[in-house]
Formats: sequence, structure tokens, C-alpha cells
Amino acid sequence: MAEDGLRIGIGGLSSGLAVVLNGEDRKESSQKTHLVSYCDGFGDQSVERTLEHIFDLPYKCIKPLSCSIDAEVVRSVIKNEFLKYHTNQKTGTDRKREGVLTAGGDGCKHQVIQLEESSICGDIRIVKQPLIMESHSLFSSARANACVWKGKWMYEVTLETSGIQQLGWATLSCPFTDHKGVGDADDSYAYDGKRVSKWNKEAQDYGQPWVVGDVIGCCIDLDGDEISFYRNGVSLGVAFIGIRKMVPGLGYYPAISLSQGERCELNFGEIPFRYPVKGFLPIQPPPTRSSIATDLLNCFRRLIEMQRVGRAEFSSVEKLRRLKRFVSFEKLSHPVSRGICEELLSTLAAEDGSTKYISCGPLLSLIMEVFRMHPPHDYMSLDSILDSLIEFPESRILFEHIISSLSTFCKTAPLSLAENCPYSGSYIYLALACHILRREEVMTLWWRSSDFDLLFEGFLSRKSPNKQDLQGLMPSIWWSGSCEDVSNEASLLLTTGALSEIINKVEEKQRDLCRLVMQFMPPTSPPQLPGSVFKTFLQNILLKNRGADRDSPPPGVSSNSVLVSLFGIVLHFLSEGFGDICDWMKDSGTSDIGFLHRGGQQAFPVGLFLKNDPHRVDIPRLGGSYNHLAKSHPISIEQHEEVIRWEEGCMDNVEDRVTHLSKQKPCCCSTYDADFTRISKDSIRHMGKGSRGHCSSIRERSAHVAAECSTSSLNDDIADKPSTSDQSESEFGFLPIQQMRYVPRENNVSSATLKEEELLDTMLLLYHLGLAPNFKQASLYMNRQSQSISLLEETDKQIRENVCREHVKRLKEVRGVYREEVMDCVRHCAWYRISLFSRWKQRGMYAACIWIVQLLLILSKEDSVFLYIPEYYLETLVDCFHVLRKSDPPFVPATIFLKQGLTSFVTFVVTHFNDPRISSVELRDLLLQSIYILVQYKEFLSELECNEAAMQRMPKALLSAFDNRSWIPVTNILLRLCKGSGFGSSKRGESSSSSSVIYQVI
Repeated sequence: MAEDGLRIGIGGLSSGLAVVLNGEDRKESSQKTHLVSYCDGFGDQSVERTLEHIFDLPYKCIKPLSCSIDAEVVRSVIKNEFLKYHTNQKTGTDRKREGVLTAGGDGCKHQVIQLEESSICGDIRIVKQPLIMESHSLFSSARANACVWKGKWMYEVTLETSGIQQLGWATLSCPFTDHKGVGDADDSYAYDGKRVSKWNKEAQDYGQPWVVGDVIGCCIDLDGDEISFYRNGVSLGVAFIGIRKMVPGLGYYPAISLSQGERCELNFGEIPFRYPVKGFLPIQPPPTRSSIATDLLNCFRRLIEMQRVGRAEFSSVEKLRRLKRFVSFEKLSHPVSRGICEELLSTLAAEDGSTKYISCGPLLSLIMEVFRMHPPHDYMSLDSILDSLIEFPESRILFEHIISSLSTFCKTAPLSLAENCPYSGSYIYLALACHILRREEVMTLWWRSSDFDLLFEGFLSRKSPNKQDLQGLMPSIWWSGSCEDVSNEASLLLTTGALSEIINKVEEKQRDLCRLVMQFMPPTSPPQLPGSVFKTFLQNILLKNRGADRDSPPPGVSSNSVLVSLFGIVLHFLSEGFGDICDWMKDSGTSDIGFLHRGGQQAFPVGLFLKNDPHRVDIPRLGGSYNHLAKSHPISIEQHEEVIRWEEGCMDNVEDRVTHLSKQKPCCCSTYDADFTRISKDSIRHMGKGSRGHCSSIRERSAHVAAECSTSSLNDDIADKPSTSDQSESEFGFLPIQQMRYVPRENNVSSATLKEEELLDTMLLLYHLGLAPNFKQASLYMNRQSQSISLLEETDKQIRENVCREHVKRLKEVRGVYREEVMDCVRHCAWYRISLFSRWKQRGMYAACIWIVQLLLILSKEDSVFLYIPEYYLETLVDCFHVLRKSDPPFVPATIFLKQGLTSFVTFVVTHFNDPRISSVELRDLLLQSIYILVQYKEFLSELECNEAAMQRMPKALLSAFDNRSWIPVTNILLRLCKGSGFGSSKRGESSSSSSVIYQVI
């Protein structure tokens, strides 16, 4: 079959070009009856012999040419000679495809396989043509319009979400209802990776948990009467045996059931499979002319190889053997490539469906093979292919399919340490896309596509590993205090280092792609400014993901990896700068300094808070909903245009002030970064001990804060009642702001221009929607790891002390369970550290905390604006602060974590934990919990003792907050401050090093 020859570049790419004129290759060639002469002379071969080589024709089958070579001559050779020898008619193909029938068809192999609309139960909507679909009802099911009753068949499902989906096969007799779908009846079989089960009326354990980006192969063997499933080309084993035989025309239909919000893409054979399974055929056959198109592309491959020979990419001996035999590449390149392209496009136009099949399969395979999987990439050879194709207007559809395929491959590309490390994952697809999209005509083609946003999201996607994938990536596990082989520590360190490098390469290419989009100026009238396309994309992403932070997100939200990638991209631009592009975004004289690290005078347009943009409609503000505030605290038009300005550090005491312009720099820009190499080497040692701490239930608002609240504080018993604090609004805030001023917003810059302050606002919302859930999950794994290590150590102790053989046997079985749990947690914690918490991200997040807390302190002096600040500003600040505080290994020593940059955080939490302007009691609780955590550590307590606002405001504020809601956390704070002074005496043997003599005096 043609599809068997297209696996190069789909399931895995060829390791290199076939050697031209290699004798072994010739023996295996389908053209066994012709030979190319091997003469000993080193003179140039004629044009005729060179064309015979390019088109893989028998020796001297081309008669001497009487005219100069041009595209018409080449096409004549193709029509008269090439097609004669390369028709590749597959006898027996029809017999192999017996046993499949398309509903409403006559069995002909050109029927398009799609969902049968009449079979749909529920609400299934097409997200992207033809077969990316999403369920908008609680449970939706559908069948394809083709069935099979004999032979071995398969189709692929690419997971866009990873929730409850039932994928498999069903007959017409299987009913679809609001509660029953695929696998819920006789003759209906399904696999569900969310519940790790197979379904045939009843559920049984089967397979592996799936993740977003997995490609599930659904295979049915009607000769052996069994059904099996594959995950990313790896068999999950036979799922069902002894399935019922069917008669011709009444067989098994591909069928799916989706829960609400679940999304997937089906491929019945419209394009080559990502992971074809040997012996199984696609339900939809490849185009009949695909073999001819593939052979034409092989001709292009040989032409490119001639170019490479001329560039000395072979050894000197091999070059002499080859270079002297053929006419130079320059003489033949243009006419031959043009002739091949003309014939290729003509072939594709002659049959529906062939353009997409060839573009996504053989053509993309050739392009990637020529480009090479890892640096140094062959840009020159790739450009020769692109230049040849782009001359023809008909090639636009080819480029559209290529861009779409590259985007899809980014979503499904797995990480691998075995091949092309560190250029694994989606690197190759991003690198290729970046090079292709440097051509303005291709970028314009992509931008005009109705799927521009969806494809852009695909490029920013990153496939995460499941439990089994992590076991493969990190086979050796070690943690502090473990009994594992000491060599495992070095092995794990090497593995995590390699994975970090892979992630860095992928993120670098994602940023390159975003820079290209930023620089792109669409051909519109009036012309759009640079950055407008990227800005529009960000706005569309935020609008699309309204409600993504709910327990049950609405249908249509983006993959979490897209939000995480975008956050990282924006953070890098703001922290590390934009590189050599986008000068239109930078202030004069600051081009080499990232926005978050510039220091000096800061500015922020308050209109960002006062606007009710579509993506902000449902976002709560500190003072309540926008509609409520618009009525109770209306804003003037002038305020919308104001920009607030202040000097960095103006809220801190002058003698203790640390800024980016002072001699002592903040932690994010201090010389402590020079010690990072040593710290990173210690990361493995922190895996066990560093994750132990004060544990309790995790609150939805901030896992990092709640995880450290004492389990003895009875927080779960606090009544949800309103605060009775009587503190006046005028008491909030502390230092007078002498360096703050409002100025009108500049009107000489279009609102379409991408501004760094807007990027900062977007970044904080992306953190709230995308990063916070990941850090919460990481916190859960850290807590589980700590608990499992304790249980493992206790079990080891019992084994050593126990003398009963039977009891020891049971203890060893339990120990094996605890050990597996610890290893799983160590792997997941390492993965979160690698993927989310690289050093530059910590640096940027620290700088962002400085920036945001100073902005909040400044705006807290202006009630009319402070009330409109979105809640996610405060949530992100607190969450990010505690993520950095608990980082493993530590970002900086605890002794300087607050002192060198974040003293303003202390000022903010102690002056706003009972601020009545903050309408959310959960947010005020979050600030109160932060105070409780700070007083537990002597390094942080010392900052509370040095902070003037804390000394003057906090004791009184704590007492005023002692109400029927907050009395327990307030009591815990006071106990911690006054422990050992007669108020909450220390327990026997308990250290009171974190108590405060200064606060006890107050």
C-alpha cells in the first residue's frame, strides 16, 4: 500500500538520505530491471544521463535532447518516460480492502469517511474541519459513516483534552442515549484512558492513563476476532477477544462518546497515520495517485542530494566519485524543480483529497528529512524546495496543510532522551515552522487562515508525560535519606539536566515564533502596527479562556500547556528582554534591560483596570463586580487616560531601600545568581527533605499558603461569617507617597501597539489561569512525597525491629507500595521543577512580585482605582511569593529573600489583611495566612520586626480582626509571636526561636 511507504516522517523520520547510486539500494528498488552505468571515467555525464538518475530511469532510456533543458522538456520526460516506469499500480489492492463499506456508498474506495450526522446523540460540534470535535452536552456519542466486517482496520484519535472519552467500535444495534454510549452495550467496545478502563457493558481495568496530545490507535482484527488499542504507537495489549463475527454490509463502526467539554480529532486515513500499526489498514484509503506524487517527491530528493554533493557534505573520495559524474546542480536545478512541481501540482489537482494527504505525508516528510532533525539544519536545501513550490499560486494550499500539520505535531510530540537529545519534543516542528514563516507570503497565508489562533495554540502546546512516560524518562530515582543505589543520584541528576535542556530548546523556539508574529505587519488598509497581531491573539486567548479557573470549565477552553507556554514567553520578554527586535516597544536607552528589571521611574496606565474588556467581564475586582463598582464608584473619562508614575522603592524605608538602581541589588539581579550552578546540583538532595513542612488541607485559593497552616488551628471549623472589623479606610497604607503622580496618557501611539504594561497584565492573568493550578498540583505531590517518605521510614523501622517472619513478609509488601508511591512523587516533583521552575523563570517571577506589590501599594492610596484592581493581581502576587519561598532548591537564602527586594510585600500584607475595601473574605484570609507563615520562620520574623508599618499597624489590626470568622488564625499568629512569654507557653522541648521579644513588649 502507498501508506506503507509514507511512514518516514510520520511515525519516525528517516535517519538520512538514501545514498545515490548505491548498489544495495538499487537491488531493493522496485525498478529491478534497469541499471545505471558505472563508468570509470571522471568526465561529466550528459544531461540525459543526469535526468535518468534524478528520475530513477533505466540507462539510456532518454534519447539525446536536441534543445536546451527547460521545464517543458522535463515535463515531457516525466510524461513519456517517468510515468511509464513509475505507475506503481498495486495489484491486489482492492482485494486487500474487501470488508469495508461506506454508508450511502457502493463500496468504492474514494468515499470520504466522516461522522454520520444521523447517529449523533447529544451536542457534538466541529471545532476545526473536518474532524476536530467537541461535546457541548453532558454526554455525546456518534458513529462514523463506514463499517468493517472482514480484515484488519484502524483509525487514530488525537486527544485535545484528557477527560472521560470512550473510543472504540460499535454496531448499529448499540443505542446511544444521554447516559449510554460506546462500550455500554453488546457488540460495543471502548477504551477510556481517564478511568484507565475498557468497556463492554461493564468496565475492567485496562491500559494507561492518557494525557492531552496522546494519539490513540483503535484497531480491530476481524480475522482474529479481537480489538486492541495503542497509545502513541505502543500497544496497550489486546482489549477484547472473541468479538462476534459480522456479515457483509453489517459490521463494526468507528464510534466515540465524549463527556462535556471533551475534544478530540479523528483520522480515518484522510492523512497518513501518526503511528501506523503493521498489518492494519486505514478505513479511508489513500488517494489513488499518491504513489505517483510520492515518486515525484523522491525525484526532488535526488535533485537536492546533488546540491549537497556540490557543497562538500560528503567525504573527498565520495565527492570525487559523485561530483564528476553529473551535470552541475546549477544547470538543472531550476528547470527540473519547476517541471517536477508543475507535474506534482497537476497530479494533486486531478483527485480530491490528494493535496492534503500528500502535503501532510510525503511532502512534509521530505521537507523534514532535508531540514534535518537537529542542528546544523540544512536551510539552503530546504529553501530550494520552498522557492520551487512558492512560485506557483496552486502551492498555497500545500503550505496551509504543512503549517497545520506542524502545529498538530507540536501537540503530539513526546519527549525522548534516546533520540536527538536535546532537540527532542516539538523542537524540530517549531524550528521548521519558524524558518518557513520567515517568508512574508507564507506568514500572510497563515494569518489569513480562519484557523490562525487554533494553529498558533498548537505551536505553543507541549505534551506532558503520564506516569509510565516519567518512568521511562527517569528510570533511576533517588531522594535524600533513601536506601537506593547511590549511583541513582548521579543518574537522576543527569536525566533532569537533559530534560531541562530539551525544555529550554523548545521554549526558545516558541519565543522565536512569537517574535516573528510580533514583527509581522499584515497587508491591510490602513496598515496595522507591529505587535498588533500578537496583541489580538493574546486578547482572543484570554476571551476564549474565561471561566478556565472554574471547577468545571466551559467547553472550548485552551489546553493548559498553551497558557503555561504563553506565560513563560511573556515572562521572558518582560524579564530578559526582546532581543534584537521590537525596538518600537522599548524606551530609549533601556533596550538591553528587561522591563521588570529597569528600576528608576515606573509607570502604569490605570485605564487597564477601569476598562470592562470582553475577557474581563466575569473577573471579580477587589471591590466586587465591575457592574457594581460602575454604579457605586463611577469613573470619569479623564481617569481612563491617566498613567500613574512612581519611583521604585518609594514605599520602603530610605535606609533599607533595595532597588535595581541602588548599590545593593534585589535578589533577582544580585551576584547570588553566580552560585546557581552549585544550587542546581543540590536540587536532588532537596527532593526528600525539602518537601517536608507544615501540612494541612489545601485551599482552592492558594495551595502554598494553606499547606503551611497548622493542622491544630481548626481552620476547617471557622464559620463563614462577615468580618466585624471597624478599621477605617483611611488607616490602610503606610508611608506617604511623595514620588507618585498622575499624568495624562500619551496619545501619539496607537492603541493597537503592544505595550509592556499590557503584557504584564496579561501575564498575571495567564498565571492565574494556567500556572496556579500546576503549582497547586506540585504542592500536592510534595506533600504526598513527604508523607510517603515518613511511612516508608516507619515501615523500615518496623521491619528491623520485628522478629515475626510472617509479619515481616507483610511489612515488606507494604513497603513496596510506599516505595513506589515515593518514586512516583519524586518523578512528578522533578518534572514540575524542570518544566515550570527554571532559574530564569524564578528570577522573572521574583521581579514581577516586586513590581506588582509596589503597584498595589501605590494604588491603595487611591480608593477609586484600588477597588477596580482585578482579584487575580492579589492572588497571583501571594501565590507567586509562596512558590518562590518554597522553591526547591531555594531561589535565594531565606535570610535575604525578603530583605533584598520584597520588604514591600510585608508592608502590603500587614496593612491590607483586614482592608474592608477588599470585598472577598477569602482574599483577606489569604493575606492573614501569609502573615501566619511569615511569623513561623525567624528569618521572616526579623523582617516583620524591622518593618515600620508592621510594628505600628499589625498588633492593633490583629486585635480588630479578632472576630467570629478570623479569631483562630489571629490567635495562632499571636501565639507564635508571644510564645514563651506567659501567653501560649512553649511545649516541653519546643523551640521558641520564632517568637518575638519585640512584639511581646508591644
